Amino acid sequence: MSANGEPDVRTLPTAFLTTKEVASLLRVKERKIYDMAAASEIPHRRITGKLLFPADEITAWIEGTALGGAEPRPDICAGSHDPLLDWAARESSSGLATLFDGSLSGLSRFKAAKAVACGLHLPEAGGWNIETVTQQGVTDCVLIAWAMRVQGLIVAAGAEETISGVETIGNRRVVLRQPGAGARELYERMTVGLDMSEAQILPQTARTETDAALAVASGEADVAFGLKTVADQYRLGFVPMAEEQFDLLIDRRSYFSQPVQCLFAFARTDPFRAKAESLGGYDIGRLGEVRWLSP
Repeated sequence: MSANGEPDVRTLPTAFLTTKEVASLLRVKERKIYDMAAASEIPHRRITGKLLFPADEITAWIEGTALGGAEPRPDICAGSHDPLLDWAARESSSGLATLFDGSLSGLSRFKAAKAVACGLHLPEAGGWNIETVTQQGVTDCVLIAWAMRVQGLIVAAGAEETISGVETIGNRRVVLRQPGAGARELYERMTVGLDMSEAQILPQTARTETDAALAVASGEADVAFGLKTVADQYRLGFVPMAEEQFDLLIDRRSYFSQPVQCLFAFARTDPFRAKAESLGGYDIGRLGEVRWLSP
């Protein structure tokens, strides 16, 4: 407390201040604090519907400096395209914008503080994603499990009877995902040592899971590497190749922001579970599990 009995932010023992405490500190009415928070004019978090203010960020804000010299991240989820995540971000009214352009592209955007979250499904010798984010040296973030997904070859309906794997593609037309996409990384791992010279690799790339399925459905390609859920959606054939872990890399501070919390709150609802089941090819049993913490 200061000499006049008002809270002194420099000596507060708690990590968060209430609206009343911030109003007293700034000598304004509580209504003004609510208005400032609504206009994003003051650092705040909305957790389980309650407005809270990080004491350290309030200190930096009063002193005219950004905590750690960092600007707030935009409410964007970057990285790999996942149909369930794409749907949930919209259906939950989370306010998260999506920019799906592949795992590695999203990771670069995340490292540049241009996104609050990044979807990843990068194959590694011992699993998925953890080795990659560790080697990237990212800090102040957490890797959260989203879903296990079935990845494989999307083919025309009935073609799965003659295509059992990448080694049996033959001279069929193949559309690949863009370099840096998790599906592209997995495809290249699976074709190491195989003679794929007969395959006709198309010059265009499929930038999302939906694009991959549409290329086959429209007849532009005979084979694409993608998810079972999109193959089922377009009533195409599918050859399962791997069960992969799809994770969300989330900025630690942004994890408690309203958009991210809204998304995960929705992911705990019955409508979300019903959607995951109806899409097929998903196992959400570990959703929300912390798989890795940065230093």
